[in-house]
Parts: sequence; structure tokens; C-alpha cells
Amino acid sequence: MRKITMVQYGCGKMSAYTMRYALEKGLKIVGAFDINPSLIGKDISHVVGQDKKLNVKIQEANEFEKFLQNHDVDVVVVTTTSLFAENYPIYEICARNGVNAISTCEEAFYAQNSSPKLAKKLDKIAKEHGCTICGSGYQDVFWGNLISVLAGATHKITKIKGKSSYNVEDYGISLAKVHGAGLSLKEFERQVAANDNISSDERKKLINEGKFSPSYMWNVNGWLASKLGLHVIEQTQKCLPQIAKRNIESSTLGMTIKKGDCTGMSAVVTTTTKEGIVIESQCIGKVYDKDEFDCNDWTIEGEPNTRVVIERPSTVELTCATVINRIAELLCAEPGYTTTDKMCENFYKANNIDKYVEFVGCDCDDCDGHCH
Repeated sequence: MRKITMVQYGCGKMSAYTMRYALEKGLKIVGAFDINPSLIGKDISHVVGQDKKLNVKIQEANEFEKFLQNHDVDVVVVTTTSLFAENYPIYEICARNGVNAISTCEEAFYAQNSSPKLAKKLDKIAKEHGCTICGSGYQDVFWGNLISVLAGATHKITKIKGKSSYNVEDYGISLAKVHGAGLSLKEFERQVAANDNISSDERKKLINEGKFSPSYMWNVNGWLASKLGLHVIEQTQKCLPQIAKRNIESSTLGMTIKKGDCTGMSAVVTTTTKEGIVIESQCIGKVYDKDEFDCNDWTIEGEPNTRVVIERPSTVELTCATVINRIAELLCAEPGYTTTDKMCENFYKANNIDKYVEFVGCDCDDCDGHCH
């Protein structure tokens, strides 16, 4: 069985884990791309953090499509920004060239309810060229499949309520800025909160025009509704500032966030469904003060009530491990923009990823029953 070939797109903080995990799970990294001039020409060992060169140099992003056209690539791992539209050109290049792609982009987790036109366009191109594009990461397990599995042990559900926090320092400058970190309260109101001080009709118009900026939970609620077979009647979103109680240093932003300014934001998304189940989820992303830490807290209300709380999850590592483990399902999935609610629950890959994927000419006895 041959090795799965992978290209890394985006060589920032997250890629240090995705590339190391990929190598340790038997994938072969054949290319890497970034827009940061300081990284161009460096061996990926510089990012992974090992002394021995891996003989793969980081190339300029504008060489990406040409590379795909001239190399045998099974999957592209995209670790860049959070919004679907920003990453869409990368996904389309992959789709046009028949290359599967998986992304940590939070909106890509379920862009059907926030950027439907681009999602439909990408789905069409990917189907035409026989490849699969999807989003995955921390939310795939801790905001998605964990909740759907618990729901499977519940007789009747009236409400699903979730809250999760994360330190934007761990994810790079693009994500920190999306959360309004470092802004004054007036700037936050104008640049972030104002986007949600609109009517449902105005929000629908923005979504149809591809101009809506969803919080992470907007797409999570859509994913959960789809996974659980629920029909959405209405969905609302409200973004609130998280305020610094004292001056806080941000290495990612390269600044001191002053007392009274914004360390980030809390986004609350409420979804009502035809089945009477309400999904209310909240994500808190900010630059942490010294006594703060990640926490994932979900409750299923009904018969019976169930609550699960995970303190101090290693969010970055869990995100990257989820993405690399998901490559097996990605390569076996139906072509198109196929979100992970249409795939099986992510499971631990005790062996190399290629053991769980059917390649042309492979002996299916070696695939442990997980290939199609």
C-alpha cells in the first residue's frame, strides 16, 4: 500500500502540529506553501521543530496550483484563516485539480448556512473533478460529534446548550483580529458587534449575498441540526466584547491590550427548530489573562439531563489531531463539498492513515474494514 501524499497550505502555528502528526501517521509531505516572505525557502523542519531536514521547502502561495498540476497529491491540509470566502480560492484550486482538501477554517465546518452560494459552487466543482473538500478540527469532535453521541443516549431533548472558550493567542494573528482582540469598545461596536445588530431579513440578505460574517457557533449549530435531522426555523447571533480587567500582553498581536479594551469576544447563537429543540451555543475567544484557561461545557436538557465539562483541553493539539485523523474519512467520502456530518464519527487511528483508506490496487483485507 502506497503512502498518502500531502501538501501543507499555511505554515504558521497550527501547521507545526498538522505536519508532525501527518508524518507520524505515515503520510508523505511533498509540498508546503505560505504567503509569509520570512518562511519562503525554508525547510519544513524549521516549522515542525526538528533538526533533521525533511527536504521539503516552503514555497510561495502563487506557485500552489502549478505544483498540484505537476505532482501526485492526495490531500491538501489548509491551516490559514477562519472565513470561508477568504479560503475559497484555495479550495477551488484544489477542486479544479481533483485534489482532496481538509481545512481548519471554522466556517468551512458547515458553510451551507452562512455562505450557501460559495458552498454550492465548490460542491459542483469538486463533484465534477471527483474530489472531496471539507472542514474539520476541534469543533468536529467537541462541539459536534460529542454532542450528537450524547443525544443518542437521550429519550427526549428540549434544549442543547453549549459554551466553549479558547485563547486566540494560540491560533495566530488572523483569528485574534476576527475576534476583535485589541480593539477599543467603540471600535468593537463598529467593526464587530454592528454586524449582528440587524433584523432576520437583513441577515438572510447578507447570507444570500455572501457578505455575512458568522461566529464559529453559527456553523456548529447548522452542523448539529443537520446531524440530528432537525429542521431550522430561525437562527440568531449576538457578539459581545470581552473586556480586559488589567493590561494584558499579547505576543500574537504584538501589543499591550489596555485595561477596558477588548481581549476578544463572546458569540451567542440561538437556533430554533421545527421539532421544538432549541440549540443555544456560545464561544468565547479572547487573549487570556494569567488565570484563565480553555473549557468546553455542554448540557443536553430533556429526559434525562446530561452535562459534560472538559477543562483545559489541549485545543490546538486536538484540532490538528482531528484534522489528520479525518483524512481517512475524507479520502473515502463522496465527492463534493462534503461536510463531516455526512461522515462517520471520527475515531482513533491506531495505525498509519493509509491503513484505513482504499487505494486503487490495495488489498482490502489491510484496510480494517474502514474503506469503501
